[in-house]
Amino acid sequence: MLSDRRPILLTNARIVDPSRELDFPGDLLIAEGVIRDAKRGIGAAGVPQGTEIVDCKGHIVAPGLVDMRAFIGEPGAEHRETLATASQAAAAGGVTTIVCQPDTDPVIDDHAIVDFILRRARDTAIVRVAPMAALTKGLKGQEMTEIGLLKAAGAVAFTDGLKSVTNAQVMRRALSYARDFDVLIVHHTEDPNLIGEGVMNDGELAARLGLHGIPKASETIMLERDLRLVALTGSRYHAASITCRESLDVLKRAKDQGMPVTASASINHLTLNEIDIGSYRTFFKIAPPLRTNDDRMALAEAVSSGLIDVVMSDHNPQDVETKRLPFAEAAPGAIGLETMLTAGLRLVHSGELPLIRLLGAMSTRPAELLGLPGGTLRAGAPADVIVINPDIPWVLDPDELKSKCKNTPFDEAKMTGRVIRTIVAGRTAYEYA
Repeated sequence: MLSDRRPILLTNARIVDPSRELDFPGDLLIAEGVIRDAKRGIGAAGVPQGTEIVDCKGHIVAPGLVDMRAFIGEPGAEHRETLATASQAAAAGGVTTIVCQPDTDPVIDDHAIVDFILRRARDTAIVRVAPMAALTKGLKGQEMTEIGLLKAAGAVAFTDGLKSVTNAQVMRRALSYARDFDVLIVHHTEDPNLIGEGVMNDGELAARLGLHGIPKASETIMLERDLRLVALTGSRYHAASITCRESLDVLKRAKDQGMPVTASASINHLTLNEIDIGSYRTFFKIAPPLRTNDDRMALAEAVSSGLIDVVMSDHNPQDVETKRLPFAEAAPGAIGLETMLTAGLRLVHSGELPLIRLLGAMSTRPAELLGLPGGTLRAGAPADVIVINPDIPWVLDPDELKSKCKNTPFDEAKMTGRVIRTIVAGRTAYEYA
């Protein structure tokens, strides 16, 4: 349960606010669920009576993370994850807003299901939950959902999750309606016909392992098609998971032309590559697949430059029955809510990515794209705040993770840095013991 919402003063902190490109030593005051001030020298003297004073010891204070792509089992697959367990994992990872995907049972393609998700989250979750609704009914790619009604019910964007809409006419119509309602279309760019029986990145390693490969063209062809449809409709469009250098070239051309296009990359594709699969390690089987290290480095560079707007967890819990199988038969997916930030700190420590850019891609930018109020430390903003110790070393023990499923690719990995406090709406949701 969340602690009481008495005022909190975070002192002796390194304040990092990507929304204003600020990084300075100072204090941050929280009261009545909002940020009151963030500056040097607030001190204990001028704060309300009963304020909890926390000495941050020079650790980072930043906006809470907004995870733009998390697959949650509830409703219909509560054995994989519930909103309650996902929120516990999120809080431990510094995620203060989970944007859940519509591939539930039933699918989030009706306003009543959106309402159910929001009510269930209010009752059981300790972080904020914002649902994306299905782009097509039943995720079948044939008939559009009621975009206006779903938006009014609380859907923050529209997607078919891990499925691509292959019918270009349906996609064009959806983009046109989305433009009229000013909503964001988030699309998974993989041509299922080119994927075929593929299970990992197409190339020499797949051939050596005797596994069917998935060519990068399966992504770039779908992305090229989508961007031509965006040019026709003028709708806001977000590529859900970019994985390769070739797609970055396509994305850059569109942005250079001024098209309303943005994109995400998963923390898995930014920190891992196909070599990590090793001897058929199924926890590294994800969709889209891990690519080459050259692709990984290109993605990190794209996040640093702003070409890639958002870094997300791609949290996808799978239980033992679906993962402890031969590689070709195992279900794709890895959990990531709890490890997204700490894995991202690897890129900061290696010099591949500035800290403020990483935090911006995990908080400020997704909040902006989805019209959510977080992602900033401005006075008056919701008090969704995290405290990070960037230098603490630890080894990830899957048994200590709060997700129901333990399918993490970072099993027993050596990590540096972790969240030590998560505050949601002015209440402490997580504190590292």
